[in-house]
Amino acid sequence: MDSCIALLRDLVAINSVNPTLVPGAPGERAVAEFIAADMRTHGLDVSIEPVVPDRPNVVGVLEGRAPGRTLMFCGHTDTVGVAGMTDPFAPVERDGRLYARGAQDMKGGVAAMMSAAAEIAARGGLAKGRLIVAAVVDEEHSSIGADALVTKWRADAAIVTEPTDLAIAVGHKGFAWVRVDVEGKAAHGSRPAEGQDAILRLGRVLARLEALDATLQAQPPHALMGTGSLHASLIEGGHELSSYPDHATLQMERRTLPGEPESKALAEVQQILDALAREDPTFRGTATARFSRPAYEVPANHELPRALTAALARAGGQPRIAGASFWTDAAVLGHAGIPSILFGPGGAGLHSTVEYVNVRDVLTCRDALIELAKNYCGSIG
Repeated sequence: MDSCIALLRDLVAINSVNPTLVPGAPGERAVAEFIAADMRTHGLDVSIEPVVPDRPNVVGVLEGRAPGRTLMFCGHTDTVGVAGMTDPFAPVERDGRLYARGAQDMKGGVAAMMSAAAEIAARGGLAKGRLIVAAVVDEEHSSIGADALVTKWRADAAIVTEPTDLAIAVGHKGFAWVRVDVEGKAAHGSRPAEGQDAILRLGRVLARLEALDATLQAQPPHALMGTGSLHASLIEGGHELSSYPDHATLQMERRTLPGEPESKALAEVQQILDALAREDPTFRGTATARFSRPAYEVPANHELPRALTAALARAGGQPRIAGASFWTDAAVLGHAGIPSILFGPGGAGLHSTVEYVNVRDVLTCRDALIELAKNYCGSIG
C-alpha cells in the first residue's frame, strides 16, 4: 500500500467531528496530535497552536537551504457528524475508492499535502524557499482555525486541498446568514379581529425572497461560479393550534459572488421589510445579520494557477480551471494577503451518509503538490 493511502486510512480512523456542530463530539485534538507526530517523523519543524481549548492547529515547516519564496499547503482537520452512518471511522477500500467520514472532506487532501511534504523531505528537502503545512480546525463551522493561522503565518501563495475533483479552483462563493423576525398579535383562534398572524405575515417575506432568488439566478453568471442565490433555511413560530402566533422567525442564507459585499444580503432583506411596511402600516419586521464570509477569487494575473497547471500536467493529470460553489478557508487566507487556490482529490458524499475519495486522485494530488513546491520554492535536493 502506498504510504500516502496508509496515512489517509490512519487519519479517517480518528474521530474529529466538530463539537460546535455536534455537541459532545471530540473535536480535532487527537488528529492534531497524530499529524504533529507524523510530520516530526519526516523532519518538519512542528508547532501545535491551540485555538480554543482542545482544538489546536498544527503547523509544520520545511526550511530550504537558501532564501526563497514561501508556499503553504492548508487543510482542515474537522469533519461533520456521522448520524446515519455505519462504522464511519473504519476505512473501506473498494473499486478504487476509500470510504469513511472525512475521506473526501477533507482528509484525502490533508493526506496528500502531508505526504508531499514528507516526500520532499525524503528527497533532500528544498534547495531554497520554505514550505508550510497547516492543518487547521473548525472549517466546517466558522473557520476559527484559519482566522488564527493568518495572525501568525505568512506565505507568498497557498494551496487549500479541498476536494475539487483535481480541478484548479481559482475562487469560490461567499455566504451571509440573516435572521428575520416578524411580529404578530396573540389572540384566541376564534377571534380573528383581535389577532395578527405572524406566520402568515412572514409568508409575505418568503414570497418576496423567492422572487429575489429568481432575479439573482436570472442575472448573467460569473464565468466560473454561476450566480448568487438564497434559500430559507429555518423557520420557527407559533405556540399552539388554537392561538394566533405573535412571533415568527426565519433564518436564511444568501450565497454571494466575488465583488458582492457581505452586507448586501442584509440590505436586500431590509428593502423587502421596508416595502412591506409601506404597503401595510401594521406590518412589523426586523432583519439582523448573523454571520458572513466573503467570496474570494485569486487575482487573474497571479502566477499560482499557471504554476499548478504545469505541475499537474507533469504529474500526469489533466489541468482545468474552475470555480467552487462552496465556501472555504482559501478566502480567509486570500483576504489576509496570501493568494490561494483550491486543489484536491475527487470523490462523492460530502456531508452525506456515504462518503468516499478516489484513491488515485489522492496520489495525483500529492504528486502535483510535490512538483509545485519544487518549482515554486526552488529545486529539491
